[in-house]
Amino acid sequence: MKIRAPAKINLGLRVVGKRADGYHLLDTIMVAITLFDELEIKKRRRDTSKGKQVAQLRVTCDHPLVPRGEKNLAYRAASLLLHEAGVTEPLDIHIRKRIPVGAGLGGGSTDAAAALVGITRLLKLHFSPRRLEKLAACLGADVPFFIRARPVRARGIGDRLTPLKRVPPWWLVILYPGFPVSTAWVYGNLRVNLTKSRANTKLSILLTSAAKFADLLVNDLEVVTVKRYRQIKRLKDSLIGLGAAGASMTGSGSAVFGIFRSREKAKMAYRKLRKTNDIQVLLAQVIGRPGQLPGR
Repeated sequence: MKIRAPAKINLGLRVVGKRADGYHLLDTIMVAITLFDELEIKKRRRDTSKGKQVAQLRVTCDHPLVPRGEKNLAYRAASLLLHEAGVTEPLDIHIRKRIPVGAGLGGGSTDAAAALVGITRLLKLHFSPRRLEKLAACLGADVPFFIRARPVRARGIGDRLTPLKRVPPWWLVILYPGFPVSTAWVYGNLRVNLTKSRANTKLSILLTSAAKFADLLVNDLEVVTVKRYRQIKRLKDSLIGLGAAGASMTGSGSAVFGIFRSREKAKMAYRKLRKTNDIQVLLAQVIGRPGQLPGR
């Protein structure tokens, strides 16, 4: 079976505290977008040859920077689910990468979540989305979001998810400068004053007002990433210069996105930016409502 794994963007990311164990507390809006990896999950016949040991689970990927086997987060997700379900069915998982690696778009986390959802369907396991989210929380803070990939406000370390009824289906132009950024490095070098969490009333106004939504696009992690990678600010400026209503880095970077109020304006900027050397330019749309995720 094949399953699509969507990327995400952060519509604003505020650092509002820090736990005693060193983890930072966040307040962010996470939305899935129409940029997908694809996982192909297949059952494999058991090899009954005497004395021959064959791995129960094999994970491969078409991207050279993505680890195979046990170092891959999708492998860890699949292994956890099979153990939890008491299943020994041999499986092969192949990941076709379309989401840039190390870009802050959630590529590794969404692949892990897609493995959980896909295996549940393939093997007809009786695991509810809520139960899968609990398993996903063992793999990383972003993974539970991708089980349903509905718009949410994420707080805590990113694990406290409050569903949002609707986010406008904005058009996006995403720019990837061609290099990954380490999330651990960004948080390890974060030295900013903690910001206040947004009030629910203000949040609802910002999400529904076309004139004010750009005020959401404040990412506290940019202060670290931009200091080392000046290209990120230049990419943001280029998006604004081509008509984006707002632009921001997503997650800890390195990708940035511009929000456009129409497909036509987004496509015009997309065409112009594709002429730029050394960056990957992507056109996508926000998946703005629960249950809208295509290909799942």
